[in-house]
Amino acid sequence: MQIHVVQAGQTLYRLSQAYGIPVSDITSANEISPNDTLVIGQALVIPIVGQYYWVLPGDTLTTIASKFGTTAATLASINDIGINSPLQVGHRLYIPPIPKRNALINAYIDPRGTTVSPALTEAARSAAPLLTYLAPSSFRIQRDGTLVPPPLGDLESIARRNRTAMMMTITNLEGDQFSAELGQLILNDKALQDKLIANILDTAKRLNFKDIHFDLEHLRPEDKEAYNRFLRKAVVPIHKAGLTMSTALAPKTSATQQGAWYSGHDYKAHGEIADFVIIMTYEWGYSGGPPMPVSPIGPVRTVLEYALTEIPANKIVMGQNLYGYDWTLPYVPGGAYARAISPQAAIALARQYNAEILYDNTAQAPNFSYWDANGKEHKVWFEDARSIQAKFNLLKQLHLRGISYWKLGLSFPQNWLLIEDNFNVVKLLP
Repeated sequence: MQIHVVQAGQTLYRLSQAYGIPVSDITSANEISPNDTLVIGQALVIPIVGQYYWVLPGDTLTTIASKFGTTAATLASINDIGINSPLQVGHRLYIPPIPKRNALINAYIDPRGTTVSPALTEAARSAAPLLTYLAPSSFRIQRDGTLVPPPLGDLESIARRNRTAMMMTITNLEGDQFSAELGQLILNDKALQDKLIANILDTAKRLNFKDIHFDLEHLRPEDKEAYNRFLRKAVVPIHKAGLTMSTALAPKTSATQQGAWYSGHDYKAHGEIADFVIIMTYEWGYSGGPPMPVSPIGPVRTVLEYALTEIPANKIVMGQNLYGYDWTLPYVPGGAYARAISPQAAIALARQYNAEILYDNTAQAPNFSYWDANGKEHKVWFEDARSIQAKFNLLKQLHLRGISYWKLGLSFPQNWLLIEDNFNVVKLLP
């Protein structure tokens, strides 16, 4: 699979000629119209076997091989050149496909209201072949130990047809906010815990869930140990029922990190108790904050490297956003929130306003600016094929268990093609 960044003057026809494939293959892979104007800086996936690399100043076969996880001898042989031959700048080399590794792939889905919309149903149907787990969000804990389920529609049957396991996401949401008070109540009342665990297991059996996923957030610092005790208590009957148990963790960089999102989560304990954890490595750039990448790779790496000091790599699943944000400038703290936007919609917006897409190599994130019809300046940070491939490379470098997406329903076709190109998706169902 080739990632191609559009340059000035390039067209779909010229790209099809350069790569020797029909225009329809490129438009289908990227879910664009043959009539769409390409945006300068737009990252396209070109569906070919392997990829091409154009030699840069200072490159050697050894340095190029290192970039792509192969050997200089392999590149020399497949490109019919001498292993010690000097490389001419601009010369095109063929890079063979990189061997795939197994990975757990999860995606949350967040239906609102009383039904699963047709668009979300279709998003689940499209993604399910490439998912280990599908995680409807969420089953909300009530103060009496019962659960309020999300609408499920056809999600279970879609998952089953694609050998995708269902993940039962349990939250302490009240309204649209995580409730520290609800967390305190449940985590410090043994009778309520017994009732809650019994309800979870009964629901999981009835609805065919395979993993119980606790996503309790914004807990009080003094409830951290109570949460650990609850997990130790819950995991025994969960395992006895033949199910796995996972947890969601805030993106911490130390055990003592303070803040409402962080204090109640104990990486070391969760790593010991749970079968795996999902670390929410996103929301550095968020709707109420200043414009910046949602998941810049430097801070993501820092969180994961800390996690590896507390949790085995084969238990860590990296979180990843399927969205970006469109900020109206100037940013004013407490002012208007940024608008969430899918990668596909971001490219359409850049096309509409004739904006060039830039790429921040430090953050490994695409971005652009534009002025709307009212003369307001905007800044957009989003994800593209380059940024998601950078995350896949990090996942492989750190030997993590897999990746988890928040959330389905935001169009990003390149992501799913690159999953196929990088990984053998673990399937747990026969």
